[in-house]
Amino acid sequence: QVQPQESGGGLVQAGGSLRLSCAASGRTFSSKGMGWFRQAPGKERELVAAITWTPGRTYYADSVKGRFTISRDNAKNTVYLQMNSLKPEDTAVYYCAGRNGYGLGLTPGAYDSWGQGTQVTVSS
Repeated sequence: QVQPQESGGGLVQAGGSLRLSCAASGRTFSSKGMGWFRQAPGKERELVAAITWTPGRTYYADSVKGRFTISRDNAKNTVYLQMNSLKPEDTAVYYCAGRNGYGLGLTPGAYDSWGQGTQVTVSS
């Protein structure tokens, strides 16, 4: 079972940094794929980054490559999204999601558990 809980959202100036955390409880945390999605008003929910059950494979949306980093600490049952060089277009509600599969989940339907979301607002 994966029960994500996001934290770390807030208001940040353009060019600044923010780190989101996702506490994902469960006895088989290391076997779960995790992902970060975001959704802005009037826009489709989009995958930002994903990571496999080991840190050996990751995926990033083109819009965040080089700026965002997804990582996980299995000992703490936590997944992180480090966001640097933030832009106003990054403003959205960010969701942490977990899935039963071992590989990368690239669509919302691939995920079984979702957090409540945390608001990230980047001011210009």
